[in-house]
Amino acid sequence: MSHHPSLTMAALCSVGGIAGFVRTRSVPSLVAGVAIGSLYGVAGYLIKENKDYGHETAVAASALLACGMLPRAIKSGFKKPVPAAMAVLSITAGTYYVKKVIEYS
Repeated sequence: MSHHPSLTMAALCSVGGIAGFVRTRSVPSLVAGVAIGSLYGVAGYLIKENKDYGHETAVAASALLACGMLPRAIKSGFKKPVPAAMAVLSITAGTYYVKKVIEYS
């Protein structure tokens, strides 16, 4: 069951990157969204198949997403909903997967 948050984040990031590109023609949004979404997708697959480094991959994806979205959310004073929501979700997912890494250690 711990693969569900990872796969949900994969879908959110990928769809968000594509939506950002369609709306503003922002290639960085497309590349970053699909890349982070793919990383979460790989993590979800590894976790579901009970392979090594799935939770660690999800932690890495969460850290990358937080590093990208948290400064944007702070800069806007948390008034822009997408950076604020993605920052909170990435920190929440990261915390969850750090807990899982510690449990399995």
